[in-house]
Amino acid sequence: MKALIFDNGLKLDENYKEPTMKAGDALIKTTLCGICNTDEEITKGYMGYKGVLGHEFTGVVQDVFNSQDEGWIGKRVVGEINAGCKKCTWCARGLERHCPNRGTLGIWQKEGCFSEYFTLPVSNLLEIPENVSDEEAVFIEPLAAAYEIIEQVHIKPTDKVALLGDGKLGLSIALVLGALNIDITHIGKHQNKLDISASAGNKTLLLEDTAGLRQFFDVVIEATGSKGGFETSLNLVKPRGILVLKSTIAANEGLNLAPVVINEITVVGSRCGQFAPVMRLLERGAIDVKPLITKILPFEDGIRGFELNRQKDTLKVILKV
Repeated sequence: MKALIFDNGLKLDENYKEPTMKAGDALIKTTLCGICNTDEEITKGYMGYKGVLGHEFTGVVQDVFNSQDEGWIGKRVVGEINAGCKKCTWCARGLERHCPNRGTLGIWQKEGCFSEYFTLPVSNLLEIPENVSDEEAVFIEPLAAAYEIIEQVHIKPTDKVALLGDGKLGLSIALVLGALNIDITHIGKHQNKLDISASAGNKTLLLEDTAGLRQFFDVVIEATGSKGGFETSLNLVKPRGILVLKSTIAANEGLNLAPVVINEITVVGSRCGQFAPVMRLLERGAIDVKPLITKILPFEDGIRGFELNRQKDTLKVILKV
């Protein structure tokens, strides 16, 4: 089968080994897959992963290992990307994404979805409703990561929320929180991207215009992935406010964490989220992801898709298998 792999370089392998199911698995035929910045980071050495890339997908179940799961065959699906051991206390609490022995699709210890076929546990799958297109459903993973904020942080109706960052991650968060009618001021560097957020009902502000907003917001969500974005976030959050970190920050120089202590800021790390709540929003038409699609390319053009993903104005590149 064809697969886009990373092994001391990114390459398209047209004769890659087909996946083998184990107990509880489904074999999925990929239809669409989205290129994520995490995929790009893996090609730079992140996680030390080698193999088939990709974790954002839509697909159709072709086969299952267990006979009791045969009802899944032929269904259009998406799937949560963390496959836990199902034996530890984290898995017992429904938090497989924190299982210490997990495999994460295309990121850690589990081959990804940038291939014609791949496997996931049936328990990870969610059927795509008839009125949700593949082009919408392929965004479910980043949108679920955005919804995770609501699971972790109680945002009161009166809270003022700032969101920093207008890239793919920031815009995904803006669309989800906008659909939930949260009072957001979306701050970024690119007016054309902020306009997408504004179309979801959010207030927007260019970063250069934030000077008068010091310690103004109850909750600040950092989605820039930069040291400067982190420092700006600390300036914007009120004393005893909440700072949500949605992106990892790699800094060659130390971060000044004194304001966290002085202003008694609660810092919350936020990663993967549950798919079902976001799927309901898509099913109701509450989120419009179409403005996020920069290009849909044939799977065979996957390497060109990565090149396009690196360009400054690119949002989402999707590969059609």
